[in-house]
Amino acid sequence: MMNPSGDLLQQLLASGQSYWLDNLTRHMITSGELAHWIRERGLRGITANPTTFRDALTSQDYDRHIASMVHDGCSTKHVFEALLVADVQQACDLLYDVYRETDGLDGFVSLEVSPHLAHDTRATMAEARRYVEHVNRPNLYIKIPATDAGIPAIEQLLYEGIAINITLLFSIPSYQAVIEAYLSALERRLTDDQPLQKVASVASFFVSRIDVLVDQLLLRRVPVDDQAGQSLAARLQGRAAIANAKLAYRTFRQVFGSERWARLATAGARVQRPLWASTGTKNPAYRDVVYVESLVGRDTVNTMPEATLRAFADHGRVKVDAVETDVEDAELVMQELEKTGISFNCVTWQLEHEGVQKFVDAYDSALQTLDDKRRQVTQARSVSRS
Repeated sequence: MMNPSGDLLQQLLASGQSYWLDNLTRHMITSGELAHWIRERGLRGITANPTTFRDALTSQDYDRHIASMVHDGCSTKHVFEALLVADVQQACDLLYDVYRETDGLDGFVSLEVSPHLAHDTRATMAEARRYVEHVNRPNLYIKIPATDAGIPAIEQLLYEGIAINITLLFSIPSYQAVIEAYLSALERRLTDDQPLQKVASVASFFVSRIDVLVDQLLLRRVPVDDQAGQSLAARLQGRAAIANAKLAYRTFRQVFGSERWARLATAGARVQRPLWASTGTKNPAYRDVVYVESLVGRDTVNTMPEATLRAFADHGRVKVDAVETDVEDAELVMQELEKTGISFNCVTWQLEHEGVQKFVDAYDSALQTLDDKRRQVTQARSVSRS
């Protein structure tokens, strides 16, 4: 049941945190649902998610356009991109007023480059530029993963003025590399007398996936006779993801409070906001909005699955600057994880590589779903001719 007043979502915005949705579909656009979220609920952005897009392709929402392009002889890849770009363009148009009213802070739609390019710097840059040209909207974010190959692409594209949503961030060292890419791009632009005001970027830290993996590792370390859950491994369950995010936010505050940043800010640059991604609760034993409530903070974004957003609007709690509380405890959590024999560096390495593969699987599955529909259209046309 949605809180009818919408006060909780307004409180979230008032705290300095924007909220986005991560499930753009054609149905959301054509049904008026996306417009409702924007105009009535204060939604500030949305992401085109390959998993959601794959699922949407199984509906009839795209059938007419698929049939038309198949009749024109378009390839599966061409149809895929055309449908996705059309959705993103329409969403950008719906969010344009937000983009204008916030002076380019919010109102963005995120579109991901092919995950198959995650380890190819040049190809990532080429596809990003191509998407920017095809979408042709000022409020487009290009999503690029923070892989070793992604970081130089991110810096160069930011230097060119392309708005980038850096995704698949799990570790503080990776986050530091992302921030460095952002600052270096701005400094290059400043040296070349290019404006900084419209350079936009968010750094997307994945949250709940950390607890899923760490909890599995901790469970193996809980003594069989620990029925009361008093062992260190038992007490650490469900704490790693929020602790990591709080330490990431501390890093954000330190860097964007530095003299180096002050020089860029004076020239018109705006901060690269941390974005909390993967904030749906996957463990039913945890509060369904725990990854929203615990990470409320100024100059941040939380992008939520629709179920999580509705849950928060119904019964969430807004504690201003919650992400800045208990930071010493967050440090202790990370230290104690190491004491149990869990290497957090190994955890984040595994999650990054698994994350790329999950994106690849969703992307390939979407193409396969679309290819199946193309065959159905072709077969139907052959039958009608016979």
